[in-house]
Amino acid sequence: MPLPAAVQHQLERALDDTRHIEVLPQSAHIGALVTGVDLRRPLAPAEVATIRAALLRWKVVFFRDQPLDHVQQIAFARQFGEPTLGHPVFGHVEGHPELYSIAKHRTANSHQGQAEQRPWTGWHADVTAAHNPPYASILRGVTIPPYGGDTQWTNLAAAFAALSGPLQGFLEGLRGEHRFSPPAGAQASVAYQQAVRSKELVSEHPLVTVHPETGEKVLYISPGFLKRIVGLHARESRVLLEFLWEHAVRSEFTVRFKWEPGSLAFWDNRATAHVAPNDIFALDFDRQLYRVTLVGTVPVGTDGRASTAVSGDPVLAAHGAAY
Repeated sequence: MPLPAAVQHQLERALDDTRHIEVLPQSAHIGALVTGVDLRRPLAPAEVATIRAALLRWKVVFFRDQPLDHVQQIAFARQFGEPTLGHPVFGHVEGHPELYSIAKHRTANSHQGQAEQRPWTGWHADVTAAHNPPYASILRGVTIPPYGGDTQWTNLAAAFAALSGPLQGFLEGLRGEHRFSPPAGAQASVAYQQAVRSKELVSEHPLVTVHPETGEKVLYISPGFLKRIVGLHARESRVLLEFLWEHAVRSEFTVRFKWEPGSLAFWDNRATAHVAPNDIFALDFDRQLYRVTLVGTVPVGTDGRASTAVSGDPVLAAHGAAY
């Protein structure tokens, strides 16, 4: 399904009401730089509406020169939804339960051995092992290496639209099992194993979801979390998933962002996947970012069936989190 015209019209109307804001596309299908707004202060309702419209249209929006602190980042996020606990498995920043530290050597990256390197290795949407994955994520750059460390996003609605009609119809009837595990070929560290066992999350999501705001069909195949297609034989599942993952990260569906201190990326977790950089581990530079995720709803397939929780509690707001 192509992008609904209403989504573009919504952004155009919002920009008419906020002439001081510019939305500058960064690639054909995904990514826009937003300028003309100061995120350190409370936004006017029209500014919130413009940023939301840009997010729906471009799937990830970027901001430069926004030197926010922890409190300001959380306050910015609250204007768009209810922040979750920093991470349902790997914890949060002390004193700021809404924040998750994206550090170079965090527990989520603590694997032993060399992961098998394939085109989709490392790509994921955030916390799709949960019954209700976050609807959006907001990542703030603080300590940024002078080179290296870029992040990439892909548009999973555009990826679905590019598939053939017969394959689209077949995929719409399938569901996939999502869970936490280390990358293929790597062995989880003891710390990783303990965290995942203590707060296990497993869910079955439709392979094709309907975006709750735009109505787009989305290829919901988070490579880092999706382990098998329910009901298919093991080889059928593996071959089909590898084809879909390779398709979804094709360069024409993606955008690449070079971080600077004070940069923010705000992405629609319902329609994108992203990949953290591996090149930072070949560099001596430190890298520190902070993420806020916003409470999401349970995904729904094109047949109207919602996702199923296999294990674990929903991801709730930080003030009432189950963890």
